[in-house]
Amino acid sequence: MTMQHICILGSTGSIGENTIDVISRHPDRLSVYALSAYSRMEKLAAQAIQTHAKVVVVPSNAAKQQFLQSWPANSSATQPEIRVGSQALADTAADSAVTTVMAAIVGAAGLPSALAAAKAGKRILLANKEALVAAGSLFMQAVHDNKAELLPIDSEHNAIFQCLPQETQADGAHQAAHGVRRLLLTASGGPFRETPLEALAHVTPEQACAHPNWQMGQKISVDSATMLNKGLEVIEAHWLFAMPPERIQVLIHPQSVVHSMVEYHDGSVLAQLGQPDMRTPIAYGLGYPERLQSGVGLLDLAALGRLDFHLPDMQRFPCLQLALNALKAGQRACIALNAANEVAVAAFLARKVAFKDIAGIIDTALDQSQAEGGNDAPATLDEVLALDAQARLHAEHACQHMGAAAR
Repeated sequence: MTMQHICILGSTGSIGENTIDVISRHPDRLSVYALSAYSRMEKLAAQAIQTHAKVVVVPSNAAKQQFLQSWPANSSATQPEIRVGSQALADTAADSAVTTVMAAIVGAAGLPSALAAAKAGKRILLANKEALVAAGSLFMQAVHDNKAELLPIDSEHNAIFQCLPQETQADGAHQAAHGVRRLLLTASGGPFRETPLEALAHVTPEQACAHPNWQMGQKISVDSATMLNKGLEVIEAHWLFAMPPERIQVLIHPQSVVHSMVEYHDGSVLAQLGQPDMRTPIAYGLGYPERLQSGVGLLDLAALGRLDFHLPDMQRFPCLQLALNALKAGQRACIALNAANEVAVAAFLARKVAFKDIAGIIDTALDQSQAEGGNDAPATLDEVLALDAQARLHAEHACQHMGAAAR
């Protein structure tokens, strides 16, 4: 295996941290070329020193100054080149010195750089859901046209990828894998799986972020609590594996040990199991087609004792139903779904709206999107971003209305 030179987009988040951990275990075959972060400049500086990164990308000149101030005066490490702005982020993802891009920026902000990596024909380790949710056809076409290599890092999609026929893995998903009947996406159910429905009206951001199994950032933790994340993952699976929506099923699996399954026409069901530790799919993506040591411990099934599965309750998880509806409605609805959710979750974390308002805000934005008409999928990134911005405005108005009503 030749040396990979890796650009980590969103290095200070949980995926970025875990990626650095795996890379550090294989200095003979993995190296960091570039890191990016939106905030937390002190942490970015520490990571740059740890990894000997050649480049860091920051969002503004103010962030650049914060990075420089965070660099220890007594450090013997070579200070990296500092690139500034969103265009620099896309340019770095496409940099000729980069072989592999970990796309781990949360939200629609990660879409332009992930698309740039695809157009540059990179190996893309995709941990950013929005590249497919907001621009699935556009992104997959760019991967295909530029012979990029796409490896899903979400634990669920990584599990499905591992369970698919090898020829499907190598070729990329432009049609459903031969012999596959269904994809079974598992979900923990989050922290409110068994909470009385009436209690959900009083959920706090701290409670919503206290995931029972995974250590994640705030936004994705809230998405897990609403199960909107599972809806986004259904949309991702549709694009990644060319699978019709009606052949993708969501199952609640509280233990988070079976990460997902593939059911074949002969009745066989292949499952990928493992600890709820993101280093496993990250190591799989970095090492593919080989398997690398990830630092994850042994899975003790005897100690676990049981594995449970049941169907999700759409009354408890209305955001999941909204996501499934958006997938059936088309790409424009998926853009509105994702944009409205980002706005709603930010408002909830800022205590401006209630937990149960998130679904209502998304529903309002979806209605507005449908009322504005047009069913054609956007053909360019600019069109995607324009629809995203429009949906955010609708969602912000809905947040203001609901926040005022709550007061």
